[in-house]
Amino acid sequence: MNELSSSFSIKEWSENDRPREKLIAKGKNTLTDAELIAILIGSGNRNESAVALSKRILASANNQIHTLGKLSIKQLMQFKGIGEAKAISIVAALELGRRRKNEDVPVIPKMTSSKDVFDIMHPLIGDLEHEEFWVLYLNNSNKVLQKKQISLGGKTGTLVDARIVFKYALEFDATAIILAHNHPSGSLIPSQSDKDLTRKLKLAGTNLDIRLLDHLIVTEKKYFSFADESIL
Repeated sequence: MNELSSSFSIKEWSENDRPREKLIAKGKNTLTDAELIAILIGSGNRNESAVALSKRILASANNQIHTLGKLSIKQLMQFKGIGEAKAISIVAALELGRRRKNEDVPVIPKMTSSKDVFDIMHPLIGDLEHEEFWVLYLNNSNKVLQKKQISLGGKTGTLVDARIVFKYALEFDATAIILAHNHPSGSLIPSQSDKDLTRKLKLAGTNLDIRLLDHLIVTEKKYFSFADESIL
């Protein structure tokens, strides 16, 4: 089969023209609407690339994503190179975009005190009968990017790997962390191992420019804050 008789697959384009690679290397915001649609359809037809075909589809909708989202599967299939599967992919992607736009943007909680941390963590670990160790990952404004369970154990303790704690910190691009674990016994007194772990993680964070803001021990009704007690 010669070049003219085959479809233009993304894999056959030069590296600079591949939207998938461009997305990975430069980020999703650098792609044009046509390049994003080209990723959905994967290939064009015998005479045009996926991007060229995508540009033509967009042009039929006055280059407006909103108008494109109104096209049916049958209408999309009128374009040479767009079969049912590709048409379904386009419709599904645009429907997800519509739903995302209409969805309320979640409010990212900002940590201003140990009580804020307790309010987040208490429903998760306050009444457990075994210990769990969690980390809140924060940005420069002390807003929570992610909360992550790092380990779980028995009634008297749990092991924590510092490498895992900071692996997620780098993955989430966090600039600060807050530690939290529960004491099923109800005791709010930090153990020596609690203190040692806190110092260890604070030092590791310092070396990575990631601040340790607090460490909370959470029980069913109360909490202990290392920061509030000035032993961080």
